[in-house]
Order: sequence, then C-alpha cells, then structure tokens
Amino acid sequence: MAKQVLAYIIFRMNKPLENSQLNLADLGSVTWETFRVINASRRAVRHFDGMPISDEVVLAVLAEAQLAPSSKNLQPYCFHWIKDARVHEAIAATCRNQRAAKSASTLIVVSANSAYGLRTLNGWEAHVEQTDTLDDKSKAYHRQELNLCRRFDRISRLWLWEPLMVLISWLYPMLDLLPVGPSRTRHWVARNSLYAAQTLLLAAAASGLDSCPMEGFSARQVARLLKLPRGSAVPLVIALGRRMPNARIEPRWRVPLEQVVVVH
Repeated sequence: MAKQVLAYIIFRMNKPLENSQLNLADLGSVTWETFRVINASRRAVRHFDGMPISDEVVLAVLAEAQLAPSSKNLQPYCFHWIKDARVHEAIAATCRNQRAAKSASTLIVVSANSAYGLRTLNGWEAHVEQTDTLDDKSKAYHRQELNLCRRFDRISRLWLWEPLMVLISWLYPMLDLLPVGPSRTRHWVARNSLYAAQTLLLAAAASGLDSCPMEGFSARQVARLLKLPRGSAVPLVIALGRRMPNARIEPRWRVPLEQVVVVH
C-alpha cells in the first residue's frame, strides 16, 4: 500500500489529473487513503526553517490550486507569489511580523476581484470559439452562459443595490450573501478564492510542504504594496515552507462530528 500511495503522489505531482487517462477506480482505496494521509498532515505551522523552495514545486502547488471549483468557473482570484526578499519582509510586517510570515520560505497572497472574473470571461470566450474539443451544442451552451454572466456582472455591480440589500437582508437575513452590489460582490469573489486557497493548502501538504493560512494582516497595506486594482479583496496570506524540527504542533482537536453534521 505504501508503494501505491507514493506512486500516486508522484503521478499527481508530475501530471495534471484532468489531462490524464488514469482511471482512479483502478487504484482502489489508495486514493482515499492517500487523501486521508495528506489531509491529516496539513497543519497550520508557525515556525519554518526558511530554506528555499524550488520554483518548480511552488508552481506545481499553484497549478493544483487553480483546479479548485469556482462559481460559473469565473476564477475571480489571483495568487501573488512573493519571491523578492524585500517584498517578503514588507508583507510580513503587514502580518504584524507573525513568526509564520517572517520565517516562511515564501508567501502567497490570495487576492480576489470581479475584474479577474471578467478576464476569465474573455479567455473563456476565446477558448470556446477556437477549440475543436467542443461540439456545436456545447459551444452554444457556453455562449449562452457567457452572455448571462456578462449581463449579471453589469447589473450586480450597480451601487443602487447597496441600500436595497441592507433592507432585504434585514428582512431576510439568509439573502445577505447574494452577490449584488459592490460590497457583496467583493464578498462573493473572496468566497470563491477560498476554494482555491484550501486546495493550495492540501496541494502543499501533498508535495511535502507545510503551510499557514493567515488572516491577521492589514489588507489595505498589502493592497498598496502589491498595487492591487481597486475593489480587490485580500482574504488570506499563506506562508509556505518546511517546519522547524522544534516547531510547536499540538494535538488536533475538533468538535464532535455529530455537532457539525445534520442528517435530514
């Protein structure tokens, strides 16, 4: 089993699953056991050894993160890979000089913006028109989805939604997360970016790296340092590296499963 797990991890690191012909069912339980090992090994490490990580490994982790789902496949996020030592120091300072940020081998700043979704729409449209992997029926479907997304984007970003949504969410709190109005659109793109962020954390663990997602930072200062476009949200800064031998890793505790699983 150990050899199968190792072979599977090597396979995933060297060949994107979506472009392969591998039938995961042929591996039996190895994929489930592999995931459980990876998921269990992912911890929020706060003390790294600071040793360099090869560009190849970081890019492989980011490529896996990009396979995360997003609403309408709009992928309204961007990974800012902090390689420059001076920028790293400045970003760490915005993170209140947390040890995880200062000692990490590299930092990934996750930013989200509806403008990135529009960028995706343009690329998606070009792909649909140029690809020979989609038949006419599929292309017609994607063109319809593109038009729908563009119309919704024009309407949803109008400021008039802001006071209206305050009233609606007061009357019906469950509607507060509707992605209409500038502020709730930012919340929506931030939520979508977190799917990719979690995938990044698991991909890092699968590659042998440790990570620490951080929310304690000045988003305003980060946006200024990285010259992010107006309207951007910065939900996370992720520290990557390898833990120090004496890094403090306490036993993991979670609430009982029956408290978070409701069966209907």
